[in-house]
Amino acid sequence: MSWLKKFGRMSLVAAAGGALIGYSFGRDRHRHVAYASWTTGYTPAIKWDWNWDRRDVHSLVKPTKSKEDINNNILETNDERLEKVRPTATRHLIFIRHGQYNLEGITDAERYLTKLGREQAALTGKRLNELSFPYSKVVYSTMTRATETAKIILDKLENIDEVEHCDLLREGAPIPPEPPIGSWKPEMHFYADGARIEAAFRKYVHRAPSSQEKDSYEIIVCHANVIRYFVCRALQVPPEAWLRLSLHNGSMTHLVIRPDGRVGLWQLGECGYMPPNTLSRT
Repeated sequence: MSWLKKFGRMSLVAAAGGALIGYSFGRDRHRHVAYASWTTGYTPAIKWDWNWDRRDVHSLVKPTKSKEDINNNILETNDERLEKVRPTATRHLIFIRHGQYNLEGITDAERYLTKLGREQAALTGKRLNELSFPYSKVVYSTMTRATETAKIILDKLENIDEVEHCDLLREGAPIPPEPPIGSWKPEMHFYADGARIEAAFRKYVHRAPSSQEKDSYEIIVCHANVIRYFVCRALQVPPEAWLRLSLHNGSMTHLVIRPDGRVGLWQLGECGYMPPNTLSRT
């Protein structure tokens, strides 16, 4: 029986020693691990859609029939057609909200820029000129306040290759916001405006074509609702969040679209170049 007691004591010591070693290793292991708060083991609720603009190279080329080896394993092929349509340039889209306008106007023609609105547009045009980006194109909404803003900005810039206007960029209600606003709006407004504004997004917000060799800088003069919706769509956040954002009159919003489809927001409603007494959000 004595040998059983000795064996029991030895087992107890071994177990205690193992526990201490395990505790030591465990303690050291945890000591050197940095946990990122609640994101430990985190998986994104929504992953980035690389083909959000339907211009990913794989969607531009007709798929080829896969080849297999003698063991029926699919062989990877280097399709040269993909390289021919692969973008290499970055697009910079600078959205400008129009200047302050006459809120008492009933028709669009009566909603022209105020004196302050014209000053805001001139300040933005001056700022764009100071940035000295190689602007290649200016597009503006056909609504009076946006058209006037664009013309004032164009007076401050030189060597713009393309200037065009577009009805798709007119102001409207893109989608019912969440959380809802206090005032009620008939659903038909969202139904009609939303389709048009989404069409504008698909027309202007996308990665560069493969034929574009250099990075481009384009200016789009339009409206707060349109810009806010574009930002949400481009960043792949819920588009109904558009009303949570706020833009000053004449402010600049800078979106960057990389060749692989990544999108970055460099500026949102930038207006720090304006004196405080010229700021407004009407």
